[in-house]
Amino acid sequence: MIFGAVLAGGVGSRMKLADIPKQFLPLGKKPIIIHTVEKFLANDRFDYVYVGINGDWVLYFEDLLKKYGVNDPRLKIVAGGSDRNSTIMNVIDDINTNISDSDDDVIITHDAVRPFLTTRIINQNIDGVIKYGMCDTVISATDTIVVSEDGEYISEVPPRDKQYQGQTPQSFNINLLKKLYSELTDKQKAELTDACKICTLAGKKVRLIEGEVYNIKITTVSDYKIAQSILGGNLSD
Repeated sequence: MIFGAVLAGGVGSRMKLADIPKQFLPLGKKPIIIHTVEKFLANDRFDYVYVGINGDWVLYFEDLLKKYGVNDPRLKIVAGGSDRNSTIMNVIDDINTNISDSDDDVIITHDAVRPFLTTRIINQNIDGVIKYGMCDTVISATDTIVVSEDGEYISEVPPRDKQYQGQTPQSFNINLLKKLYSELTDKQKAELTDACKICTLAGKKVRLIEGEVYNIKITTVSDYKIAQSILGGNLSD
């Protein structure tokens, strides 16, 4: 089976525009998260689409779904965890307990605050994870990446043609990801910045999927302003 997972467990501490998590801020005529969830539900390849929400905001999100007429039997809500990977594991636990624990099941995970996801990116993630077991959406780095070990002086300037910027979706064979995560130490889990590192720490190869420059993550006030501009340009798939 093919599962989508929109990750919305955060509270948006870097966004100082309102007293609500950034995924609930308006983008055009709808909240950011509604745009994102609708992109998943528009794809009929998904058997189920999960949303992992901070537990304090579940009822608020349910009210938003009613307000904007999002009513799809494939949609399921679970409480998020303390970080993105524990939120993914909460989703996987619900899948394994209530729907399926087949070795063929795959999950396409995506940031709730990346509302400009395209059909092409979703479908290539689905195709890629079925074929390769794990894949990550990236774009080529356009700026030179500078590494500094001490934050004061340049330590290394890696070749730009080998550098990529990570986006989402990140997609995985569910049982394989669960196994690899369970094998990490608590220290390794605390140092994770995304789900793909679970795989690379185990020496697994993660297939690259080409993203889009405008598949931005709305994290700061500047990102929010850019997103409003993109929406005003009537971006299509």
